[in-house]
Parts: sequence; C-alpha cells; structure tokens
Amino acid sequence: MSDAHHRKKQPMLVRQQLLEVAARLASEKGMTAVTLDAVSGASGVSKGGLLHHFPNKNTLLEAVFDSLLERLDGAIEEAMRADPLPHGRFTRGYLRACLALRDQPQETKDWAQVTMVLLSEPQLRQRWRDWVRERSEEYVGTDSSADAAIVRLATDGIWLADLLGSHDMDESAREKLVDRLIELTQL
Repeated sequence: MSDAHHRKKQPMLVRQQLLEVAARLASEKGMTAVTLDAVSGASGVSKGGLLHHFPNKNTLLEAVFDSLLERLDGAIEEAMRADPLPHGRFTRGYLRACLALRDQPQETKDWAQVTMVLLSEPQLRQRWRDWVRERSEEYVGTDSSADAAIVRLATDGIWLADLLGSHDMDESAREKLVDRLIELTQL
C-alpha cells in the first residue's frame, strides 16, 4: 500500500498550500504562469488532487482573489478595533489597511498581479464590486457620507499608485495626505 493510503488527509491544508503556490507563481512570474499543471507541479499535489479543490483555472484564480480579500478584511477589522470613533471607522480602517500594503512586499506583489487580472476578468471584477457593495451596505450608518466616499476613492488611487510605483512622494507629504484623508472621515 502506498504512503498516500496511510497518511492523514488534510484537505484544508492542501487547499491552502495550492492557493499559496498559485499566489507565489503569480507574483514571481505573472498570472499567465498560473496553470493547473504549474500549480500541481510546484505544490507536489497531483493534478487530480488539485482538480478536487479547483475544477478549473478560473475557480483557482477566484479562490486566490478571495484569499486576498479575506486578508484585507482581516487588516481592516484589526484597524477598526484600534479605532475608538465609530463615525468613519470602516473608511479609516480601509485607508490604513490598503496603505499598509506598501510596507508588505509579498502582499503588494500578490495584489499587483490580481489587480492586473481584475482589469481583464469579468468574474473577478464582479467579485470586487460585490465586496465593495457589501461593505457599503454593512457600514451605511457610519461611512456613507460623500467625504467617506472621497476618502475610499482616494485610497484606491494611492493604493494603485503604490502598486505601480507611479508617484514619488516623500514620507512627510504622504503623512500629511493621510492625515487630511483621516480628517475627512471625522466630519
């Protein structure tokens, strides 16, 4: 009998391993490198095992995107827990979590690849729109002002500029910008 018949099955660990390998391939080589064969080979999981978790490349990409969204949600929630002011709390958490990505190189690489795919993949754009809509509905009582919307849209712009490295801004200017955006959430 082979070792596969003796080892304990751990489907959640295998699934997580596959997601990590897919994200790593995407950040190192681009999304075109994320093929079922490449993920299977790099993870040491048989293609059948991969297909058990992800029946096709689209479901794998969606799962990678969902994993990034879960991590973003966690960072936002952590920032919100540290914020005593309810009004605008989600928007400030979103601002802080998104801008903190700049200091997390692997997370930035992962988001850079997924952001590029967002532009061309309708199902991922829809998932992003759904995430934004769900958060908007969840925090309608505290974060629905025009100022909060301006801050979230500005955050998206700064985040994209960070991903692309398109705007040189010294730390002092960046801090002033963030401080001003935070002020807008408190109006």
